[in-house]
Amino acid sequence: MEAANLSVASTGVALRLGPEAFSSSPNPSGVVGSTPGGAAPPGREPPFSVFSVLVVTLLVLLIAATFLWNLLVLVTILRVRAFHRVPHNLVASTAVSDALVAALVMPLGLVSELSAGRRWRLGRRLCDVWISFDVMCCTASIWNVAAIALDRYWTITRHLQYTLRARRRASALMIALTWALSALIALAPLLFGWGEAYDARLQRCQVSQEPSYAVFSTCGAFYLPLGVVLFVYWKIYKAAKLRFGRRCRAVLPLPSAVQGKEAPQEAEMACTARRPAAAFPASGASWREQKEKRAAVMVGILIGVFVLCWTPFFLAELIGPLCACSLPPVWKSVFLWLGYSNSFFNPLIYTAFNKNYNNAFKNLFTKQR
Repeated sequence: MEAANLSVASTGVALRLGPEAFSSSPNPSGVVGSTPGGAAPPGREPPFSVFSVLVVTLLVLLIAATFLWNLLVLVTILRVRAFHRVPHNLVASTAVSDALVAALVMPLGLVSELSAGRRWRLGRRLCDVWISFDVMCCTASIWNVAAIALDRYWTITRHLQYTLRARRRASALMIALTWALSALIALAPLLFGWGEAYDARLQRCQVSQEPSYAVFSTCGAFYLPLGVVLFVYWKIYKAAKLRFGRRCRAVLPLPSAVQGKEAPQEAEMACTARRPAAAFPASGASWREQKEKRAAVMVGILIGVFVLCWTPFFLAELIGPLCACSLPPVWKSVFLWLGYSNSFFNPLIYTAFNKNYNNAFKNLFTKQR
């Protein structure tokens, strides 16, 4: 009797986010029951707990907010003519990939999470389609972040050579390469027989666990762009530190007794370099410098959130197939949805640091009224 009570309590706490959370086995009626020492009542699946309902509600809200926010960014870029240029085409590409994650990937992921034992009951063909879109859209989202970081790096460090025409060509090339590489990584198992996504015996649908494909996909989808963005932001930081803080020091004007007349005690900035020193008011930072500072901060936050969201998942994806070991299913699901949440944070970050987007959003809703 105590074992049965413990079985029901344990089942109520778990969200059934993984096949190994409890040992699952199909019964003759076709219903999968959790049997951690006892059996679930025949013909009935374990009930949801309050915690389970809250988690499911949170995931549904995350899916809806991710799709709607990225859709709002896309509509704004399409309707405002000032956004029909670089770097907004890179932002639009990121919003497309993130909106596809929310529309095509996350809903089926939630269906899989809610099934008993995290079993896939929608067939092999839909499994292959889902995994392909999952890998392609998430990879494109990650590489789009790298493309935005590269564009910002070239804008700060090569603002004379990186003209509008060069910027337009570079951004178009980066977008094309992003989606081509993402499609190659996603379709490689189907095109070259590089492992199977669907396991009919276990009713499991997941990215191919072939060790060679695990190395190829994780390096191409995460570790390579991670190296790019970290290197780029380090260069951005060095360039910004050199341009905005060239041994600048605050200098107070001479006291009024020495000058012979009243003078306000306003600080001036004296920037000394190899050329003769030039003094100007400390509050007179140029508009361009302020804009580049905001952009550098935006890229830094974008990269930081990207690293925090995706690193746990890709570490598990790389280590698991190589060592033939596996994390508890609940942690796998946590890491996966943490990575998906990056598609929600991306539009929030690059619109929060751009006043033009905020004004465009206000005008869009004002006109709708």
